[in-house]
Amino acid sequence: MSAVPTQANDVHGGRIAIRHLGIELGADSGRFEVLHDVSIDIAPGEFICLLGPSGCGKSTLLGALAGHLQPARGELLLDGAPVRGPDPQRGLVFQQHTLFPWKTVLDNVAYGLKMQGVARDRREHEAREMLAAVGLAGFEQRYPRELSGGMQQRVEIARVLINKPRVLLMDEPFGALDALTRSRMQELLLALWARMRTTVVFVTHDIDEALFLADRVLVMSPRPGRIVEELALNFARPRDASLLTQPDFVALKRRCLALLRQDAGNAPPLERLSPLGPSISSTAWRFAT
Repeated sequence: MSAVPTQANDVHGGRIAIRHLGIELGADSGRFEVLHDVSIDIAPGEFICLLGPSGCGKSTLLGALAGHLQPARGELLLDGAPVRGPDPQRGLVFQQHTLFPWKTVLDNVAYGLKMQGVARDRREHEAREMLAAVGLAGFEQRYPRELSGGMQQRVEIARVLINKPRVLLMDEPFGALDALTRSRMQELLLALWARMRTTVVFVTHDIDEALFLADRVLVMSPRPGRIVEELALNFARPRDASLLTQPDFVALKRRCLALLRQDAGNAPPLERLSPLGPSISSTAWRFAT
């Protein structure tokens, strides 16, 4: 797959290569295939969304990238090195926060640096800076239970980003939020990504979210999951909510709906749904036989 070109000297993110990946779960006679022959190239600093129905293996793929699941076949590479286990260079954000309820917001965010042996003054200084970056200056001494859901997710994102990961893995991080808070969190994430230029792999089943955030959307089939189409998005950045009503955006949304509702091989050609022509890269590939 093609990748969005980037200026290497301006990018902190890692390069991901996934080669013929297959993942199975379960044991003995109950074992089943979750992902089938998945191959993806992701450029440093690129923002990728994995879009697909529930149970298609999106979160499984993210778990493998995080190092929590081992492939049955194929390989996962970060900057040319195999992914063999969890690492702070691959930060993971879930839909539900994993903050320590007994720690303050400041201590939650600084926790990763503490585990790395960073001196207290320095880690607290960096934690305050990161909290300011996510709009939570002044909340350092609060506890997670004292925050709204959106604020808790801001703390969660700050706690991951303080480690300066080369890859940010996000598993439907805004799925539990109301529509307005979700929209604001999407814009905040894009602002942070533009500044830090980490590579982002974002899992969602929300079409609007995928098209609003991504450089490329990779559409997955029902289980066993495989990539059935790639949509390269050339919408200008920075983006705001007005994008969601533009004709080009709506045409792509129709295309995604068609792919999710049908077998990918029966989806109508992209050219029949959108006048964008060469500005969209669309490739149906790697179907299971």
